[in-house]
Amino acid sequence: MKFFNNSSTITGFILLGFPGPREKQVLLFVLFSVVFLLTLMGNGSIICAVRWDQRLHTPMYILLANFSFLEIWYVTSTVPNMLANFLSDTKVISFSGCFLQFYFFFSLGSTECFFLAVMAFDRYLAICQPLHYTTIMIGRLCTNLVVSCWVLGFLWFLIPITVISQMSFCGSRIIDHFLCDPAPLLALTCKKAPVVELVFSILSPLPLIIPFLFIVVSYALVLRAVLKVPSAAGRRKAFSTCGSHLAVVSLFYGSVLVMYGSPTSEHEAGMQKIVTLFYSVVTPLLNPVIYSLRNKDMKKALQKFL
Repeated sequence: MKFFNNSSTITGFILLGFPGPREKQVLLFVLFSVVFLLTLMGNGSIICAVRWDQRLHTPMYILLANFSFLEIWYVTSTVPNMLANFLSDTKVISFSGCFLQFYFFFSLGSTECFFLAVMAFDRYLAICQPLHYTTIMIGRLCTNLVVSCWVLGFLWFLIPITVISQMSFCGSRIIDHFLCDPAPLLALTCKKAPVVELVFSILSPLPLIIPFLFIVVSYALVLRAVLKVPSAAGRRKAFSTCGSHLAVVSLFYGSVLVMYGSPTSEHEAGMQKIVTLFYSVVTPLLNPVIYSLRNKDMKKALQKFL
């Protein structure tokens, strides 16, 4: 490919993305353009439905609307640049563009983990503390939880990205990925920095692990409470309020665990791209479908809005 030949004169990084002939690149461009537009429309419809339907002005749906807003920005942090790369001959991304994408992608991903934990907490209160739910989950607490998710998510990677962006990079500057991932970035540094790598390897899994443990504990308590419900209809109703959220958690964390839990192999780069693509592009596309199909109130609101 011609962008290998002049890589020494590149003032940035080269994102390989999904290499292939021109026809394949155009096909992928069309495919991901459609996926991107459907994701924006699906999540945007949920935001509008919650905004304009008075019945959905409850903490559960307010959290869902904020989650959909987050998903829109999550796909926007990677897909537009990916689409531009499909039609580019050089596939170059500037240093500042690369580090900005790195920061926003991982910050939004961390924020998503915190949101999933808060939504699990909301379901725990609704099922395990039904009599106190309206007095505990008031508007002020809901707002504080939403703001905390955004602030925590965007503060978490601020120091690591600042440190990595100050490092010097040598060699081909080729990143075998469709986004600026920390592992290939650190591999391109002129001087190895084991302390930075150690700090990043400790900090980066925490926004995944801590909310995940919180979600597991919340749903363990929910399951215990549901099993105590005497009627089968009551149990089904209780589970139905959690079904959509559990499906979203399973999709997101399932793909992330495959990514970080599977052993390395010679196809590591290819597998990493596919799994990252699933939780960063496919999951935001499926989330509105899951919530609209499994939730009667949301289905009615969306029908009314559309």
